Formats: sequence, C-alpha cells, structure tokens
Amino acid sequence: MKKYGKFGALVVVIVGTILWLATTGVGESKAYYKTIEEVGKMGGDVHTKRLRVAGDVEKGSIVRKVNIVEFTLEQEHRKLKVVYSGTDPLPDTFRDGAQALADGKMGADGVFHANKIQAKCASKYEAKPGQKSGEPQSYPKQVS
Repeated sequence: MKKYGKFGALVVVIVGTILWLATTGVGESKAYYKTIEEVGKMGGDVHTKRLRVAGDVEKGSIVRKVNIVEFTLEQEHRKLKVVYSGTDPLPDTFRDGAQALADGKMGADGVFHANKIQAKCASKYEAKPGQKSGEPQSYPKQVS
C-alpha cells in the first residue's frame, strides 16, 4: 500500500505542475489587439496588459540606437511612440511608410515598449504602373 501512496502523490505533483505551467503560459501569451485610439481610451488597464498595436510607420521617425529602435506609429491621424528592444532583428520590410504591428506593453512614460515587431511593405504588393490589380504578373523566361 505504501508503494501506491507514493506513486499517487508523485502523479498528483506532476499533474499539478503541468496544469500550473499551462495556465501561466496561456496567461502570458495572451495579447489584446488594439487600435491606437483604443489604447488611448484604456485608462489604467493599458499598463497591465500585453497589447498588439498596428499602424503605419511615420516617415522620418525611425531612430536606431545601439540595441533599441525608436519610431512612431500612425493610424487615422493618431500617433503612438514605440521603443523596440527585442532580441530578434527587425524585418527587411520595416521602413518609413510600412505597416507594422508592435507587440508589448505600454510604459508609465506613455511610450509603447515592444519586444516583437512585424512589418509589411504595402508597396511591395501593389500593382505595377499600367497593370490592373488582380491581373497576373508576367515573369521573364528562364534560359536553360
């Protein structure tokens, strides 16, 4: 009987640890997608929740320092200053006018502190001059 009691206690400890890790992991990975306007209206909750905020990178706002990048997101005439200090390199498409998604938390200083950045350059997906959108692009023939 002692064997089964020890085994049962071990199973309870293992299952309890797995459940605890699962619940804390889900809570930490949850991020709320908000517009810049909604971030401004969140009040005190803005500093406690992990957020994802999207907008266009303001022209001339990108400032690269040693291990951080500062820039401003714009969306419908509203602006949000962002400081990125993540470990991943910024995407190649991250530049002035690109659409960007910043993932992080709002600081007490009113600056959004991002640890992840995703970017998409809208001009890369626009139709070429003289080409209708949705029309297939012609590619040069390959020479063998």
